[in-house]
Amino acid sequence: QKQKQSQSQSQSHIHTAIMVFGLGGGGGLTVDINIHPPHDGIANGQVVPIDHPPSWKLNKNVYHNSKKKCIDYKNHNQQLLMQQMQMQQQQQQPMYGQPQQQQMMYGNNGQMMMMPQQPPPPPPQMNMNMNMNMNMFGGGSSQVLYAYSGQCQDVQGMANLILQPGKRYDHNGIKIQFLGRIDMSHAIYEGRPHYDFISLTKEIYPPGTLYQPQTPIPFHFRTDTKPYETYHGRNVSVRYLLRVIIERKFLPPLTKDEEVIVHICKPEPTYNEAIKMEVGIEECLHIEFTYTKRFYHLNDYIQGKIHFLLVRIKIKYMELAVIRRETSGEGVAVAAMASANGNPVGVGGGSGGSVVTETQTLTRFEIMDGAPVKGEVIPVKLFLGGIAADLTPTFDAGLNRFTVKYYLNLVLVDEEDRRYFKQQEIILWRKDIG
Repeated sequence: QKQKQSQSQSQSHIHTAIMVFGLGGGGGLTVDINIHPPHDGIANGQVVPIDHPPSWKLNKNVYHNSKKKCIDYKNHNQQLLMQQMQMQQQQQQPMYGQPQQQQMMYGNNGQMMMMPQQPPPPPPQMNMNMNMNMNMFGGGSSQVLYAYSGQCQDVQGMANLILQPGKRYDHNGIKIQFLGRIDMSHAIYEGRPHYDFISLTKEIYPPGTLYQPQTPIPFHFRTDTKPYETYHGRNVSVRYLLRVIIERKFLPPLTKDEEVIVHICKPEPTYNEAIKMEVGIEECLHIEFTYTKRFYHLNDYIQGKIHFLLVRIKIKYMELAVIRRETSGEGVAVAAMASANGNPVGVGGGSGGSVVTETQTLTRFEIMDGAPVKGEVIPVKLFLGGIAADLTPTFDAGLNRFTVKYYLNLVLVDEEDRRYFKQQEIILWRKDIG
């Protein structure tokens, strides 16, 4: 028992030492990032609340995309205005424990703002209320997630450095970044696992010490355009990040990231030709399938027909599937060209660089059961909004690093379970944000 007690005491001393010297994480400092959408962006429709972050995974509920959360935009805008006023008050209120001279400055500023003068509340209660108000809107623990238009130039908000009362925290500088990044988990391009196409940095504090329980850091980044849409794939992701970096002595920097969702809307294509192809097996099967157009927005529907010109095999059933194919790696440009010509694309091997391909079947449904006869026409109508997945626009070899393409896969199965299939690429584009 004495040995167990001594071991437990030594382990507790080691744990205490780790926490005191900051080796067990942030050293008692936590970072909370709250993104506040611009008021004019919401009014102009360039910032829209969404119900969930994008993902490459399939949802079990087929009606997932049709069940949107109801948001009262009028009350939501009023809450945003109240939040901005509270942010201004917080910037002008004195910190707990400051001299009386700064409290006099607080009173003068209150008169200048034409607001009733009130004594500052105790710091713990003020911090709790401010966090509750901020967490109602965009940010780490937020319940409302926003999608920004690519033309929305402002990204603003507040980062809070929260320290336990009575503690101090030494740092070698604090800065905040806005990054536009392409991450590749398996296919490394030019020896780097990621590529930053936007990188903006603001130095906030020089090396020093933090004493206050809460240190607010307002930020405002203005970018000309955001060229790519947010994409979360299996091997590739396109993300826009707000990152707070706290440099530490003898330790790696403490970082906190918060993602900004960006949607890129495009106008409707002026020329949208129909898809018409004839396929079959010589003297056995000859079919003609037609789709009304090639370009579809994400909530559109696919309409067409399948005409059987010759049927000499016994077909058991026919199905139509929507496939998403993600290709990444150094040889993605050559692989995309080979895929457009109908050649198989794999991993590596004779494509001018490594290529990783991920194929995902988003939906599959049966459009015919039983053997057709010559001259029979099967209508096809598929609603993209009913697919239990987060559809994205088509990515055409973005920066020669990756592609994301969508295909219609028509499959016929005969009585001997032999499968005959034909794939046709379709182009998806985004019409509305959200």
